[in-house]
Amino acid sequence: MDRYPAGLDIDGPVEAEIFVVWLDGDRLALTGPCGPAAWRVELGATDHPVAVVDRIIGNAVGRPRLLHSTSWRRDRQAVVLTFVAVIDPELVAGMASAPIGRSELARSEATAAPASIADEQVVEHALRHLAWLAQDDPVVSRELPAAWHTALDGYVPEPFRNLG
Repeated sequence: MDRYPAGLDIDGPVEAEIFVVWLDGDRLALTGPCGPAAWRVELGATDHPVAVVDRIIGNAVGRPRLLHSTSWRRDRQAVVLTFVAVIDPELVAGMASAPIGRSELARSEATAAPASIADEQVVEHALRHLAWLAQDDPVVSRELPAAWHTALDGYVPEPFRNLG
């Protein structure tokens, strides 16, 4: 489908939320131009999110080893697309970093989003997604060095939980 049905129009801001992740020894860490905080970029109406994020990271940090969108949500009056950008240690340079801790996932209702979602929960979800891809997607598996696979071992998708 190239367009929406007559009378249906979708408009509104879209932001890319970027978590730049690297392997600091054997521990995953966040870094980037905003330090360990999420990096937010507003996308234009005709921008392709992956292309914009790839270009911006390439210009500010260097070529990412892997770039993947892991989730989306509505926040701050926009649709927020979350990206994990995996970089090699030599690209960290003088950027501030912080180790990534574990977090409980934000839980939704059967037909409603969670009331609030903390950045730590977004990162937890993103790394669980990346861990799944490392096992299921041959491109992701190939791009992540063996040490990354080891670091992601503890990030496994949980089985279905009864929401009722």
